[in-house]
This record gives sequence, structure tokens and C-alpha cells, in this order.
Amino acid sequence: MLKKSILVIIFLIILSTLVTAQIDETYHLKLLAVEGEGDNLQGSEADLYLELKPGTGRVFLDTYPLTKLDTQISTRFAKELACKHFKIDCNQYDFIYTIKAKSSIIGGPSAGAAISALTTIATLNLDYDRTISITATINSGGIVGPVGGVKEKLEAASRSNLKKVLISQGASIHKFKPEEKNKNITEINNEKNQSIEENQSKIENTDKNETKLDLIEYGKNNLSLEVIEVIDLDDVVFHLTGINLNNKSTEITVNEDYNEIMNGLQKVLCDRSKQIETKISKENLKINETIIETLNQRKGKSINATKEKDFYSAASFCFSNNIILKTSYYKEKETSKEQIKEILRKTEIKTNNLVKKLEQEEIETISDLQTFMVVKERTNDVYEQLKSYRENNHTLEESINLLGYTEERFFAALSWMQFFNMDGKKFIFNEELLQSSCLQKISESEERNQYAKLYLPQSHVDSIREKINIAKKALEEKEFELCLITSTQAKADANAVLSSIGLQEENIDQYLENKRKAVEIVISENSKENIFPILGYSYYKYAQALQEQQKYNSLVYIEYALEMSDLGMYFPEEQKFLQKLSKKTRFVKKELLTLGEGFLLGVIVTLLIISLRKNKVKRRREDYIK
Repeated sequence: MLKKSILVIIFLIILSTLVTAQIDETYHLKLLAVEGEGDNLQGSEADLYLELKPGTGRVFLDTYPLTKLDTQISTRFAKELACKHFKIDCNQYDFIYTIKAKSSIIGGPSAGAAISALTTIATLNLDYDRTISITATINSGGIVGPVGGVKEKLEAASRSNLKKVLISQGASIHKFKPEEKNKNITEINNEKNQSIEENQSKIENTDKNETKLDLIEYGKNNLSLEVIEVIDLDDVVFHLTGINLNNKSTEITVNEDYNEIMNGLQKVLCDRSKQIETKISKENLKINETIIETLNQRKGKSINATKEKDFYSAASFCFSNNIILKTSYYKEKETSKEQIKEILRKTEIKTNNLVKKLEQEEIETISDLQTFMVVKERTNDVYEQLKSYRENNHTLEESINLLGYTEERFFAALSWMQFFNMDGKKFIFNEELLQSSCLQKISESEERNQYAKLYLPQSHVDSIREKINIAKKALEEKEFELCLITSTQAKADANAVLSSIGLQEENIDQYLENKRKAVEIVISENSKENIFPILGYSYYKYAQALQEQQKYNSLVYIEYALEMSDLGMYFPEEQKFLQKLSKKTRFVKKELLTLGEGFLLGVIVTLLIISLRKNKVKRRREDYIK
């Protein structure tokens, strides 16, 4: 009898352990949202849940009530980014996210930072503070981005008895008109958070008729709420867990091949400036003094950039000068429409030949991919200019401007072909993966654009929509590299526009500095793995060159740098034989472990059955004897 009891206890303990192992813990964070339409927005709370199941990295999302498709897109991106950012092997789990809200809420990526944070916490099984919420997007490089309706969300957080809310840097300033001062909190809460940054090309002081409200002080004094600005995913996870997971180096080791090739490209473009100037001088053509002043300013910038080994910026300044010089040459030369037509015909032939050569290039590394992308983008631009020339009745001046730009755009495309000579870590770039990455980037740019439309005038997002349309057309025509670069630019443009919401003149330099550091971390980490993002680094340097005088353009290019520096997350690395063997071995071990557990359970059940039968036989025998 004692033996039977012991066996039963052992069986129950093991069975309980096995069952418990299959019950996955549910992780939870409070979300903050806004609901309503037009100017009648109110803060609302929601709940984010995450369950991990044994799997292969798939993402599942349930929402109550149903939300827009963009929430599914941003969820997948946020999960992938967290796994990449903290180097977590997420392919061993399936991720089941659930978002529950009391009513229909505005869709969009505003839960992105929360999803990335909860993904990190769950996969690493970290303890965390459930009285903290985060309302922000998550962008490439792990950068936290701004969202709308922050004031209304803070008021919802206070009603939900949360103690701390994390927001993106620069989002703590709420702007409203003086007449709002006399309204009570409930009335103000019903009105939409206003964005004054309605000019994409400038970030200026706010209108004199508007007043700023410091949301950090507002949260502290009016809502008993601690409001903290955070920069990136590392900050978010630290506030939630008290653990600093990343101590990443920001020192960039510039790839020697990149420096050599970009320096050569810079020399080619800047020497071309000299050649055109010489041609103009020899033919005794005169250029307007204002134009000469502009040319000299850019020439000076190019020389300074070269001294600082910022070869991409130097090349960009020379490229801009080449367009001006070539256009001025054709104007002063009094080029006829027939001559323009003939030059464009020859340019088209050269472009066709270049594209044929491009299609023969094999893509093996991230630098190969980015080279293909940038050449494809420039040749496509040439074709678009040629199409415009044929389909529109341009004036002579317009035709000359188009000619000057088209010729130099082709020459720039040709110059970038040199980067196919760079070496680097090999990835898998088959047609299926390129198509998949293209679709993913289009989806990401679409959801960011949709979100921007909620808070910004239509004029701000028209150019983004145009790029998305170009990307979709490229997808249909199986021009996946063109699709990838155009959709990536569209997403970066949307991020830049969204970042300008609430961004003040006095803190834009600090904001750009934080963005710059994030780019440095991403480039540094990739460089260590022999993945040097030639476009990401080029845009990073150009953003620095523009920061002093063209802050918004600098913001756009720093977003380009972020998006272009982490393309490796969309493609699997090419695994060597030992790596594949190691992965298969891990799989076999896992299967053997599962088999072993099943075998052990089977043995215990068998012993228990035998024991029960023996006892039953023994009782029958005793009864028979009696």
C-alpha cells in the first residue's frame, strides 16, 4: 500500500510539473489611447497582454474591439525590433498579443514602444512594474517616437491609478490657445491636441496666440502622476524593470573600403564640377552672380567636408553644383528643343545600358543590396524625367532644367556602381525574401502615414503618399530593390513629420543629438558583425552637415540613416555548415528532451497500472481465501 501511495505521489508531481511547464505566463501592460472623432478626442485606457508559446517566431494578434490593420503591422515590427535590439532568439516562441479596450480606439503605431518593451520582458522573463505605462511609437534603432493626444492620455492614466507614464523626448509640451485657459480639465480633455508644427521645411517658434503647457509639471501637480521623457527602448525597459540591458558602444569604425570608394566617388563628382566650369569659361559663357555665390558656398562646404573625411556630404554638395552648372551652361548656350531632345535620347540609351549591367550584379551583402537600391532609384528617376519630357508640353526653360537634372542624375547613378566592390557578411537575398521585405516596408510606411494623417494637414503627407505609390508600382513590376528604398524613405519621411509634433526650437538640437547617438549605436553594432550600411552611414554624415543651418532636413536624413542602417533585420544570414549543424543539433536535443519526458511519464503510468493490478489481484486472492 505504501509503495502504491509513493508511486501515485511521484506520478502527480511529475504530471503537475509537465502540465505547469505548458502553462505560459501572461504578461500585461496598461496602454493609453484616445477615442472619438475630429476635435472630440478623449483619453482612454486599454490593456496589452502577451503569451509565449513554443513555436517558430510567428505573431498573432487579437483585439477587442477590432482595430485597424496598421495595429497588426506595427505589432509585428515592434516584436522583430525588440528581438533584434537585444539579440534575443525569438524563433523558439510564437507570440500571442491581445489588446483589449473599452471602446473603439484610434488605430496606429502608438502602442509600438509598449509592445517592444513587453516582448523584451516576456522573452527574458524579467520582473517589472505594472503601474507604469508607455505611450510612444517604436522606430528603427529602438528610438521612441512621439504620438498624438498625450495630454488626454495622461488624464486617462491618472483615472486608472497609474503612477508613472513614459513619453517620447520632446512630447512634454502641449500647445493650446489662450481661450482654453478658462476651461476646466474635462472640457479641455474633449478637444484634440493641437500641432503647430505645420511647416515641414522649418521648425519655428510657435504662434504668439498659443500657450505652452508643460505636461511633466501638469502630471505632477494636477494628476499625481510622474511623467518621464525617454529616448529609446533601453530607457523604457530600464524604467519598467530597473535593469540596464544595453551598454552599447557608440564608436563607429568606418569601413576602409567604404571610405576609399566614397572618396573616389566624391572626387569624380567634384572633378566634374571643375570640368563644367572650365567648359563654360572656354566658351565665354556668363553665369548670374547670385548663382555664382550659391556655387561658391556649396564648393566651400564640399571642401570642408572632404577635410573632415565626410566624403558623402562633399559628393552631395558637388552633385547639387553640377546640376546648377549644367543647367546654366545649356541656358547660356541657348540650347534648342531639338538639341535637348537628342541629348535626352542619348541619355536614355546610356541609362538602358547601365540598368542591364546593374541587373547582372549579384547581391550577397547588405552593401550590395544598398548599392543596387541607390542605383536603381537614380536610374528610375532618370526614366521618370524622360517620361515627363515626352508627356508634357514643357517650355524651353523647363526643358533645360529637366535636361540638366537628368544628365547629372544618370552620372550619379553610374558613380555609385563602384560600391559593388565592397566586402561584407553574406545574407540570403532571393526573390521571395526581397518581395517579403518590400511588402513589410510598404506596410510600415502605410501605417505611419495613416497615423500622421490623424494629426497633420493633408499637405504634410502628400509627398509620403507619392513615394508609397511608387513603391507599390515597383512591387507590381517586381522591382523589389526600388520598392524597398522608396518605401523605406516614405517611412522615414513620416517619422520625421511625426517627430516635429511638439518639437520646440530650444530642444531640437538635443533631439537630433539623441537621434544621432541611436544611429551610431546601430551602425557600430552592425559594423562589428561586418555589416556596414553604406547608405545609413552616408545619410548619418549628411544629417550632421545640415544640422546647423537646415535642422528639419537634418531630421529627415537622420531618419533615413536609422531606417537604412538596420535592413539586415529583414533578411536571414547565410549560414555556414557548422552553424546549420549546430541549429539542427539544438532541434534534435529539444525533440529528444520532449521524447524523454514522454517516455518517463509512460514508464510511471505503466508502473502505476502494474502496481494497481497487483494490488487488485492480491485483494481477490485474500477474498478467495476468506
